[in-house]
Amino acid sequence: MNPSAATRRPPLIRCREVRKSFNGVEVLRGVCLDVARGEVVCIIGPSGSGKSTLLRCINGLARIDGGSIHVDGLDVHDPATDRLALRRKVGMVFQQYNLFPHKTVLKNIMMAPLHVLREPRAEVEARARALIAKVRLQGKEDAYPGELSGGQQQRVAIARSLAMRPEVMLFDEVTAALDPETVSEVLVTIRELAAEGMTCVLVTHEMGFAREVADHVYFTDAGLIVEHAPAADFFNRPHDPRTQAFLAKVL
Repeated sequence: MNPSAATRRPPLIRCREVRKSFNGVEVLRGVCLDVARGEVVCIIGPSGSGKSTLLRCINGLARIDGGSIHVDGLDVHDPATDRLALRRKVGMVFQQYNLFPHKTVLKNIMMAPLHVLREPRAEVEARARALIAKVRLQGKEDAYPGELSGGQQQRVAIARSLAMRPEVMLFDEVTAALDPETVSEVLVTIRELAAEGMTCVLVTHEMGFAREVADHVYFTDAGLIVEHAPAADFFNRPHDPRTQAFLAKVL
């Protein structure tokens, strides 16, 4: 995707002056961020810089203290906003897989569409089986999470989120808990979603992956967006000294 073209379209996600504090410590200090439909945005930065908190605020899992967040026109933090409508629009995959250990792969993926959206079982099962194939886990439909590797469990978590047919997917350090051999399995799945045009926002320490798939990269430090740019410009010509110092350590 041409990043300049993406930024000319109205943003699917629009964050303006977002502030969030925990126990008196301001974790987000006036963050502004735009994500266009079909765009892949990577958020990088040192631990504790507010990256994961920002994702949780976009998904409505953490309440903001100031500013605004809109997803496809929905005001995420307006008390009048329909929470189900937001769940339909935004999928999120976490570092921990959060699968139900007593449910099979197939049933884990089917649960939310059946019990939250109340969709017909036959339709939900057909979609779940297609998603299992999509994440390359055919034959694991009846397996339980404890019988799967970490990379396989994370792919089930991605399929479970996709089962709600969201318009945007948020990925919060989804490879951080995996051993190096299984990281690539998950990254391939995300790469394919991005290639298909899914809007994706990723918090990641995988710099090579970010350079490859991102349309736009944001660098956070101490709760602020220090620098952002199209991926090629960001990695090849960073301007801010803090960005330069960070990339020098991780590349």
